[in-house]
Amino acid sequence: MARGKIQIKKIENQTNRQVTYSKRRNGLFKKAHELTVLCDAKVSILMISSTQKLHEYISPTITTKQLFDQYQTAATVDLWNSHYEKMQQHLKKLKEVNRNLRREIRQRMGESLNDLGYGEMVNLIEDMDNSLRLIRDRKYKVIGNQIDTSKKKLRNVEEIHRNLALEFDARQEDPQYGLVENEGDYNSVLGFPNGGPRIIALRLPPNHHPHHHHHPTLHSGGGASDLTTFALLE
Repeated sequence: MARGKIQIKKIENQTNRQVTYSKRRNGLFKKAHELTVLCDAKVSILMISSTQKLHEYISPTITTKQLFDQYQTAATVDLWNSHYEKMQQHLKKLKEVNRNLRREIRQRMGESLNDLGYGEMVNLIEDMDNSLRLIRDRKYKVIGNQIDTSKKKLRNVEEIHRNLALEFDARQEDPQYGLVENEGDYNSVLGFPNGGPRIIALRLPPNHHPHHHHHPTLHSGGGASDLTTFALLE
């Protein structure tokens, strides 16, 4: 049964287009391999699909670079000359930018000023004044932040000192200050800053000694009376 003639135009259906591309690519690579083996030809095929995937065939007896070198010799053309010239032009521009930046840096340090005209010197002064203003603004902001932080720390220390002073004065006036009447309950915790010890004062029941029921997280401060202090272990 004869195959129908296929109309040569773009296949709109993406799935069908990819299937056709894959089949015909494999067929083309097969023909290229046959040419290589049967005719001792050097064949190179580069294909890029609509999905930007690269497919390549190169005869086993030659590399891609060798084939391009032979092409340049046979066709008397230079494939790399135009690209090399573009790279040289780009390098020249980069060098010019680098020279200008270095000159500006030297001028901002007070060097290489002989070639500047009056207008250029005025512009340089304005640029340096603007830069100096930005640097000063940043410096004052940093200093202000440091002052605010120091003030907060000072207020915290003063508050701790004031509370400790009040606690000390109250205990001097009344030794029983802050004690809880319920037996076995703690009356208060005295804390010290910077990771210092914290102490609990307990009023123990009669005939109760702290060594008889030692809490695993408390350390007895000792004492002969029913008022005993404990240092909290961290």
